[in-house]
Amino acid sequence: MSKVSYREMFERLEKNNEGAFIPFVVAGDPDYKTSLNIVKRLVDSGVDALEIGFPFSDPVADGASVQEADIRAFDSGMTIEKCFSFLEEVREYTSIPIGLLLYYNIVYKHGIDAFYERLSKLDINAVLIADLPPEEAQDVIDASNKYNIEEIFIVSQTTSNERLKKISEIVGGFIYVASVMGTTGVRKEVEHNTKELIKRIKRNTDLHICVGFGISEEKHVKEVLDAGSDGAIVGSAIINIIKENLNDNEKIYEKITKYTTSMKNATRRLE
Repeated sequence: MSKVSYREMFERLEKNNEGAFIPFVVAGDPDYKTSLNIVKRLVDSGVDALEIGFPFSDPVADGASVQEADIRAFDSGMTIEKCFSFLEEVREYTSIPIGLLLYYNIVYKHGIDAFYERLSKLDINAVLIADLPPEEAQDVIDASNKYNIEEIFIVSQTTSNERLKKISEIVGGFIYVASVMGTTGVRKEVEHNTKELIKRIKRNTDLHICVGFGISEEKHVKEVLDAGSDGAIVGSAIINIIKENLNDNEKIYEKITKYTTSMKNATRRLE
């Protein structure tokens, strides 16, 4: 199935006065078949794009929930090749944007050019390499440009305006805003500093931005959208539903559908 670009997605949402809701899951958590069914339920519940992680042994940007998801995926037999097959099946199911969040060792070991060429053939929209700073990313930027894949980078509260400007010149898709200092995980509140960061980014770039890390409730979605974000990304809260219902797949599907539907509804704001 051909892909919808992030630009087309944001244009549609702006026309409908909505923000983007983007769920993150680890490919193969808790196993290949269940994970694929989860992604299909996410799509069917109306999410605007998908963020998919490749399981990795040292996910330094991720908290306990995603680390445990990585372990479950490995224990079920997931490999890089199976991740590519997983992406192929997801793309056959949906045209919405698909972004990857992974770590540089996976890309480097596979071969940068070969990795991006395979993603291009699968119509993957974007890649975010969590442990690769933009100053050291020229090789992957060259590959992403060659194969028409957008490269996404993370901005945090410690990112200066000067560095933000440089990131804005090379980023594709959207700027990923980390709402907290530290790793991924559920938080009770959106920090005031995050809202100020969103406003500062908006003053310095016209690019779309989406906020992740710590977003888990409807009120968080509304708060970051009200502050100027164009979307919200949620991972740990969804992964926790998987963890808490490992012996009952139907309950996983039911709860994830209910949760993501409510989170998507929270993006419909704004009169």
